[in-house]
Amino acid sequence: MSEWKKFGWLAGIFLVAYFLPLDNPKVREAIYEAFYLLQWYAINHTLACVVPAMFIAGAIATFLSQASVMRYLGPKSNRIVAYTVASVSGVVLAVCSCSVLPMFAGIYALGAGLGPACAFLYSGPAINVLAIFLSARVLGMDLGIARGMSSIAFAFVIGLLMAVFFWRDEQKRTEAAMQMPEAPKSPRSLGQTALYFLCMILFLVFSDWFNTNDVYLTMKDGIKIEAKIKYETQQHLDIQKYEEGGKLSTEVQRISLKDVEKKEPVPSFTMSVHSIKWHLAGLMFVAVLLMLWRWFSREEIKEWLDSTWDFAKMIVPLLFGGVFLTGFVGGLIPEKSVATLVGGNSLLSNFVASFVGMIWYFATLTEIPIVEMLMKLGMGKGPALALLLAGPALSLPSILVIGKVMGWKKTSVFCILAVVMSTFVGYIFGIIF
Repeated sequence: MSEWKKFGWLAGIFLVAYFLPLDNPKVREAIYEAFYLLQWYAINHTLACVVPAMFIAGAIATFLSQASVMRYLGPKSNRIVAYTVASVSGVVLAVCSCSVLPMFAGIYALGAGLGPACAFLYSGPAINVLAIFLSARVLGMDLGIARGMSSIAFAFVIGLLMAVFFWRDEQKRTEAAMQMPEAPKSPRSLGQTALYFLCMILFLVFSDWFNTNDVYLTMKDGIKIEAKIKYETQQHLDIQKYEEGGKLSTEVQRISLKDVEKKEPVPSFTMSVHSIKWHLAGLMFVAVLLMLWRWFSREEIKEWLDSTWDFAKMIVPLLFGGVFLTGFVGGLIPEKSVATLVGGNSLLSNFVASFVGMIWYFATLTEIPIVEMLMKLGMGKGPALALLLAGPALSLPSILVIGKVMGWKKTSVFCILAVVMSTFVGYIFGIIF
């Protein structure tokens, strides 16, 4: 970090501390909400999602051959193969925008082309099988199909445009990569390396398995209610109750865990897998340990851990800072206020939905109940699709990390492409449907 950047951070913290109106009840509530969201993120996503992703990123940087990455994802690789692999990767990886960042940083550092890397960066959190299914079931078949088709197309187009806009930078990166000495041959076969990565990815998938958050709550006064948990911390639950007919209330209530006698998940296939997710993740963990013991040297393991720690130092502070800031802004601007700006199907309402989606942090699949609630508050179908396309793929925490990895100029263009394309596709969708 340059001295000017350090000065900028210090000056910014000073100005916030100096001018923040702490006497304003709204500001105090926003600060509380910021810590509330940060605790929820730490409890539900750091250990189960971000940490495994860091180890995968460290393994990519340590054990994957740079020549292999350049061959399949490099600037001079077969474009059809490179963009297809990168664009459909999200169908397999059911992870949020923060979890895909370490893996993106790993393949980009190894020399992956900017285009395929950005296609992977967008696709990874934007779409997966569960997202397609739940979007269609909860929000309507038209929105589900439009989201699935548009997300894959967006990954292709955004990746190609990024490669075109920054082709000169890519030439320099390619030349620099070609001048690096060839890495020594791996002591493991391709099958052994593939199995190692597969088990780590499956650990990530199982440990971060989707929780529907639909529960039966038995209160200490004997009342039993069915609700969806929006956020959960050590002290509170933010819930939306299910009304008659199975409709989800738009009102969010905060209840103390002290008042809850019993909490039971609503039975479903997803929750059946969720109930044994740590057993499945544990099997993958044991498999990885056995492979490390049999196939890897002590020096290789040390290099892997060092690489993982380097990614953690770069990414985790930015993620936590971004989540905190998102919670603070969310406390100042409630969802009802957002819903009033995204009614109808104007270009402005679609742009607002895309821009808010770009800034906001959505954990895996949580965008679906949030969009459902916003639609009940008056959000149009076009803005709903725009938010679904821009929201999961980006967030303020992820933008901070992307800027650190590939520079703010490229990050700005990536964000602009996602917002502009989401705005126009949402607008056209709203006109048709």
